[in-house]
Amino acid sequence: MTSKGVARMGSTPNPVPSTHGRAVIRAVLAAAASALLVAGCSIGGNVTGPGSTPSPSASSGSPNAEVPPKRWAAIISDLTTRGVPTDSVALVSARSVTWNDGALGCPKPGQSYTQAQVPGMQVVVSVGAVTYDYRFGRSDNPQLCQR
Repeated sequence: MTSKGVARMGSTPNPVPSTHGRAVIRAVLAAAASALLVAGCSIGGNVTGPGSTPSPSASSGSPNAEVPPKRWAAIISDLTTRGVPTDSVALVSARSVTWNDGALGCPKPGQSYTQAQVPGMQVVVSVGAVTYDYRFGRSDNPQLCQR
């Protein structure tokens, strides 16, 4: 090829694309990468909108799991903060759960949550005739689910 872009007889074309050609290739690659990223986020994902309630999926834990002492103490502390007498707190159920997202199965309207599975626990206790449904994610900080 000559510098004017005209091929001479018997010469091989230049394999390096022009500046415009490189820009087109970059744009096509960027579009393909974006499409893969969007597709990867939606395949098998559990996208929840405002007001939707993702259900917990069973994990490898026991359906009647034992409540770790730190989590039990956190529940008692939360009940005390709410003015609930803690002398007759009874464990109703405790189970290991893998929550579908950061809402821990109890989304609050207008809030955004991490869209990733969260290993945790659901602990239901009662005081008298009142039942309290506590949710835990990775930490020992309880979240009272009030529906």
